[in-house]
Amino acid sequence: MSGAAAGGLEDRFGHTRVRPRGRLAAWLFSVALYGSCFLFFAVIVGLFLELLWGSRLSLGKFGLRFLWSTQWNPVTQQFGALPFLYGTVVSSGIALLLAVWVGVLAGVYLAEFAPRQLSFMLSLLIELLAAVPSVVYGLWGLFVLAPIVSSWIGPALQAAFGFLPIFQGTIYGVNMLTASLILALMIVPTITAITRDLVAAIPPRVREASLALGASRWETTYKVVLPLVRSGIFGACMLALGRALGETIATTMVIGNRPAISASLFAPGYTVASVIANEFTEATTNLYLSALIELGLILFVVSILVNGAGRLLLQLLVRPQ
Repeated sequence: MSGAAAGGLEDRFGHTRVRPRGRLAAWLFSVALYGSCFLFFAVIVGLFLELLWGSRLSLGKFGLRFLWSTQWNPVTQQFGALPFLYGTVVSSGIALLLAVWVGVLAGVYLAEFAPRQLSFMLSLLIELLAAVPSVVYGLWGLFVLAPIVSSWIGPALQAAFGFLPIFQGTIYGVNMLTASLILALMIVPTITAITRDLVAAIPPRVREASLALGASRWETTYKVVLPLVRSGIFGACMLALGRALGETIATTMVIGNRPAISASLFAPGYTVASVIANEFTEATTNLYLSALIELGLILFVVSILVNGAGRLLLQLLVRPQ
């Protein structure tokens, strides 16, 4: 069937006339396309407005002071978000630092150097790790990782780097370091899987050209392949950071849940998502509930800002020199 017969009829001047059925299908497709985009935008705006309305009491009483206040006392009705913001930023930042180099190197190995059968098996296991529920990670972290941190990892770090404030103080099993390690373990599969797919998508002729010029496989990977996929790897890191910022159950089980700011990674902490999950059912006053909703609003805004900053940096990375 020719294109004219499929899409319409040709008049005597050779112009294609679209059949009414084809015109209707095109109109329905346009409506569905723009409607889906508008629905997504409406959900985001509606969520923001609902959080803003729910936090109006806290916003009215504390204002911007809520962001830098360190007091969280439901008895005296004094609330501040700084300890939770600190815990969220520190735990997510450390997790990203630990996960990026592991995930990228693992993805490169699976795509470039691992035997095909081994790569298939390891890739399957990594994808299964990404599908494990967060509560399972939390249980493993509480009963396995926390004792290891308090008995082995913590003392080793304190013996080697005890002169740094972040490795001083009493070593607790549930602390900021344990939460960071759990988050790193949870986001490594995302970075690894995306890096593997990006590297595998590079055409073979690119590698062949580099090898033909005398470069080794490691030089080809480091100097040719990785620069071509750096923007995609950066996007994978931003996606992983978004998950780390919003992780709730696993972090709640291993971070210690103490609303205080401490320079030591061995001290318990708290995150925004954890305090909402822990105390939402205990909010007996309207102001208490409003303060928790404002924490959700802050986390929502932070997530949007992180994604926006990531897209901006991504454009700077891929901008032609």
